[in-house]
Amino acid sequence: VQLVESGGGLVQPGGSLRLSCVASGFTFSSYGMSWYRQAPGKERELVAAITSAGGSTNYADSVKGRFTISRDNAKNTVYLQMNSLKPEDTAVYYCNVIRTPVAYWGQGTQVTVSS
Repeated sequence: VQLVESGGGLVQPGGSLRLSCVASGFTFSSYGMSWYRQAPGKERELVAAITSAGGSTNYADSVKGRFTISRDNAKNTVYLQMNSLKPEDTAVYYCNVIRTPVAYWGQGTQVTVSS
């Protein structure tokens, strides 16, 4: 299993970024996918999740209405569209899949929101 995130960077408050995670080594369309983030000195937290076919999503309260998770099963890719970014969104963002009993993680992509 390999998960490769991209799309992070430095953005001003109020700006937008789209993160991508390309998956390989498993049948992508059969698994729900998630995005987590970890800020310095804080625990890793769930940001958003999407079911295998993309029919259901859920979000952390802190990002509802600003972030959108989506997936393209033909491209083995899950996305996180982040709008109206705030300084408190600064973190390393990780892609995640659970193939019970193992949880797999990407290497992470840094998102920094600062003026």
